[in-house]
Amino acid sequence: MVRPGIDSSDPAGECLFISDLHLAPERPETVARFLDFLAGRARRAERLYILGDLFDAWIGDDDDTPPYPQLRAALRALTEAGIACRLLRGNRDFLIGRAFARDTGCTLLRDPTLVGLGGERVLLMHGDLLCTDDVAYQRFRRRVRNPLVQRLFLWRSLARRRAQAADYRRRSGSATAAKAAASMDVSGPTVARVMRRHAADRLIHGHTHRPADHAFTLDGRPVVRQVLAEWHPERGEVLVADATGWSREAV
Repeated sequence: MVRPGIDSSDPAGECLFISDLHLAPERPETVARFLDFLAGRARRAERLYILGDLFDAWIGDDDDTPPYPQLRAALRALTEAGIACRLLRGNRDFLIGRAFARDTGCTLLRDPTLVGLGGERVLLMHGDLLCTDDVAYQRFRRRVRNPLVQRLFLWRSLARRRAQAADYRRRSGSATAAKAAASMDVSGPTVARVMRRHAADRLIHGHTHRPADHAFTLDGRPVVRQVLAEWHPERGEVLVADATGWSREAV
């Protein structure tokens, strides 16, 4: 696994964590929920961490399909209001690049990234790197994350990229339906190995759509793995870290 990124430590205010919104033109209700969140609840925090799959498919920073321009503008409004937004790319939107960061004011994070919060070493990941039992997916991930493969894709026209992304989403849905559920969850030994390698007290990730708080003992010390929830048209969820501890809120 790559060397982790390091984010600045111990913010004085509240931190919010979300992932797996899967925003897309065909999901207007979820888009509206996120826009309301950025204009409301997120403004009371010091930092917002988005841990991957903000978008259901991202074909390049030049995609001007609605509602992407509106979403970029809303994120820019948030960061201009003084709220720091940290963005970690997921398996659906790993092509988010520097132009998106420049347009929105978001800071792109490496996967994984270590953060100091409340005296804890908190490891942030999207979560797909932890699903090592899904060997076919890990092989596919390595291929599409190759910089040359990405450059070749981004050189294509927007129309061609849109068609290719739609085809991938169809094939991905069929492949997911055919896989055993256990293979798509995180591997316990991999979680332990990653947390041990980075001396993490807490691991926060999304990807699996199985929100839960898992407390366990690792090498004789208590640790926690927190899984973020997927957003739906009727409900979103945010993990909150503040002076009182950790909690989950519906938004």
